[in-house]
Amino acid sequence: MIRKFALLIMAAVCFFCLAVIAQKDEAAQRKRTLVWSDEFNYIGLPDSAKWSYDTGGHGWGNNEKQYYTQKDQENAFVENGMLSIRALKENVNGASYTSARLVSKNKGDWTYGRFEIRAKMPKGRGLWPAIWMLPTDWKYGDWPASGEIDVMEHVGYLPDSLFGTVHTAAYNHSIGTQKGAQVFRSDLSDAFHVYILEWDKKAINIFIDDDLYFTYTNENKTYREWPFDQRFHLLLNVAVGGNWGGKMGIDDGVFPQAMEIDYVRVYQ
Repeated sequence: MIRKFALLIMAAVCFFCLAVIAQKDEAAQRKRTLVWSDEFNYIGLPDSAKWSYDTGGHGWGNNEKQYYTQKDQENAFVENGMLSIRALKENVNGASYTSARLVSKNKGDWTYGRFEIRAKMPKGRGLWPAIWMLPTDWKYGDWPASGEIDVMEHVGYLPDSLFGTVHTAAYNHSIGTQKGAQVFRSDLSDAFHVYILEWDKKAINIFIDDDLYFTYTNENKTYREWPFDQRFHLLLNVAVGGNWGGKMGIDDGVFPQAMEIDYVRVYQ
């Protein structure tokens, strides 16, 4: 009887602890304030008050094959509550493909926060969609000194793989020190997932559907390890080919293909 009573007491204590943790989590959620969002509940071009375009077809430092257009509804348009960023097989300005790269620079710039983007990936070898962040002011110098945060990268020849990465002067792929992680999902091009970045002065955490799979911690050294104390902005794009995306070639039979985005929400 005493043993049974002790077990009951232990169970009650555990339940109480779980309840306290849950309350703390709920309190943390309540403290977050939505400071910027696009729900894509309109029709036409992306909202010009929130998005601009990077344009051109010069390879973007990665030998990419697409030409990024501006205000072309064939490449970036909103309907049925979704933003579609679409890659097409067409010749424009010397490039064999077109697509779009949307940026929130000077329209949505933040130091720290929680970023949630619900999206579905395009499908096909040679495609390279990304949800990522770049510095707005480049205080510490050109890439990679001022940093880069890849909330989500996906390459079509690895259809079940997703990557979260950071780039800094001390840690980047060009010197073989890149910091990042890979996670596996079988339905990236068939279902929507929420891609999440939580970023504060101590760490960068990257999730898919609230499943944490990459953490990068502030080492409290110099900007070479942590340039992430400045303003950053969002980028949404679908590249074609490139050093990584085109590593296994490009399947021209898959076009057109689009990354569909249900919403973008920023909390602080």
